[in-house]
This record gives sequence, structure tokens and C-alpha cells, in this order.
Amino acid sequence: MSVKQISVFLENKEGRLAEVTRVMGENHIDISAISIADTTNFGILRMVVGNPVKAEAVLKEHGYAVRITSVLVIAVEDIPGNLSMALDTLDKNSIAVDYIYASMGRTDNRALVVLKVSDMETAMDLLSNAGICVLKDDEVYRL
Repeated sequence: MSVKQISVFLENKEGRLAEVTRVMGENHIDISAISIADTTNFGILRMVVGNPVKAEAVLKEHGYAVRITSVLVIAVEDIPGNLSMALDTLDKNSIAVDYIYASMGRTDNRALVVLKVSDMETAMDLLSNAGICVLKDDEVYRL
């Protein structure tokens, strides 16, 4: 099952990122993965959190533009070349990777990687069949 990611549209202004993370902390919402892509004026903050429904509600209450999207979280052995095995599996099957970022969490000496791909269901099946651990949503939310 895919994991729900919170995307927050932010003005590229001093203190905005600190403000969002402070709101999350004050509401006891744990952030297990975070990434920001910015332009001159705006950025998109992406987070995997322990309770995405609560995070969405809290952030909207504070006036943020928020969207929930589905992503995959995979666990790869933390040795050179293992991430490329997962990406090669997707590439060989014409699954596009829209974006990728790493998680702050780890499990059993494996690095956790967040992927947004063009075909979630097929990607999950392909990766699982290739022996790559695709984490379930409840596993990720507990990290």
C-alpha cells in the first residue's frame, strides 16, 4: 500500500520552513522524511509524517496550501549500488520517477527512500518481485 505524503506550498521567505516544522512539533506530528524544492519566490515542502490526516488539517488551520499525494517508501541495503537496482527495475519497465528523496529514518541497517512514480501499483509489484522491500504505510507512519 502506498504512503501518504504531505505537500505544502510555501512562499520563499525567511522563517517559513521553521514555522511549518514548529507547527508540526506543537501538534505532536512526527516528520520521518522531508524535502523542499524551491524557486526564487516559492517552494514545495514534501513530508512523510506519522499522521498525514492530522497534519493536513493542522496545516490548513494555519493557512497553508496543503495537498496529500501517494508515494512509495522503499528500504534498500545501505551499500553502494543497491539504490540503482531499484531505479533500474523501474527504468527497464518504463516507470518514470517524478522525484526522489531520502528519509531520516532507518530500519534494519537499510536506508529509506521516498519515490513518486508514474504508476504506483505496477512499481510496487515490480520492486517487490525484484526483492526490494516496499514498506507498508503503517510501517512508515510508526518510524
